[in-house]
Amino acid sequence: MAWRNIFSGGGESESDTPEEGYVEVNVMDSMEAHEPESSPRSIGKLGIKIEKLNDFADSDRILRHIREGSIVFLRIKGLKEKDMGELKRAVEKLKKSIVANSGDMVGVEQDWLILTPGYAAIQR
Repeated sequence: MAWRNIFSGGGESESDTPEEGYVEVNVMDSMEAHEPESSPRSIGKLGIKIEKLNDFADSDRILRHIREGSIVFLRIKGLKEKDMGELKRAVEKLKKSIVANSGDMVGVEQDWLILTPGYAAIQR
């Protein structure tokens, strides 16, 4: 019975007023149904890859990991000792692609880079 019916002694009954219906949706269930468990973006899981940059061709594989949503810890020591010019080209390619996709990139010490997709930011 509506509150005003208690105090007014009658009038409009509760069944006369339209009720608003709602459906409760569990967002977690619907997201899990659309993403496989092996996906790095699954609920509660964050994909972090540790990779090596041994030549320029490796940059395509690393960019694929970033596009799939993984954070990449990249060891550049192998290419740095082999060919500094090729390292600079590879790092520039990675940097341009990551910035274009709203990601971030930072050097750690002398032999490591951290590369992130758009959903993660590196605090400096």
